[in-house]
Amino acid sequence: MAASRLMILGVAVAAAGGAGYVAKNMSVPPPVEVVVETGPQQPQIALTDVLVLTADVPMGGVVESNIGWQQWPTDGLNPNFITRSDEPEALEKFKNSVARLGMFSGEPLRKSKLVGEGQSFMSSVLPAGKLAVATAISADTSAGGFILPNDYVDVIMTRRSDAVKSGSGFVTETILKNIRVLAIDQTIQEDEEGKKVKVGETATLELTQQQAEIITVAQQMADRLTLALRSVVDTQEKNLAEADYLVSGSGKRGTVRLIKSGEISESGARK
Repeated sequence: MAASRLMILGVAVAAAGGAGYVAKNMSVPPPVEVVVETGPQQPQIALTDVLVLTADVPMGGVVESNIGWQQWPTDGLNPNFITRSDEPEALEKFKNSVARLGMFSGEPLRKSKLVGEGQSFMSSVLPAGKLAVATAISADTSAGGFILPNDYVDVIMTRRSDAVKSGSGFVTETILKNIRVLAIDQTIQEDEEGKKVKVGETATLELTQQQAEIITVAQQMADRLTLALRSVVDTQEKNLAEADYLVSGSGKRGTVRLIKSGEISESGARK
């Protein structure tokens, strides 16, 4: 009898202890949530709004709406970049500008790649000391139409020979070598759709003053001028010979040497 009482008493004590433990935990208040006000989060590096291209703009193309502001690290800015802090009206100011070189999406806009205000496109892309001279061409005198702007060519002159001893015939010679083609008709670059053939009626060539005089004389003398396309590898050649005999040398700049019936005469000398 005593043992059963002891067991009942033990169970009662254990139940009382468990109830007390549960009551203690329920009475403990929840931990207080601590809120720390840090204010707006600051970037780890300083940023500046830079004017960039949002789409490709080809050479000679108008910028239009293809520009927008983009954040760039301030420490990485180039002095030629256009920033919102310096020119806040840049979006409106440059939208009608013409690209003197091809520009690509994501590229920061630079004033050096734009045609200057009041300047024509062709005059702005010509290097100093160079002239743009147009010459008539056709498919059979321009490598079958495969000559494109920025290709390099040799200019070949074919003329009729009336020399008495040699009889009637033709004389052919290369009068200019390694000449850059600026444009075919009004096209100044390859077709945007990847067209590789351009058959035009006029090629505009980049020439020095002397070369411009040579080809001007040749256009009057020749029965035909042919453009021969050069390999990309050969465009690195420098100081190539040209038909400077068509115009006078030093001391008589501008004098034209006329070739008629096998005889050479000079006219139009200027001091």
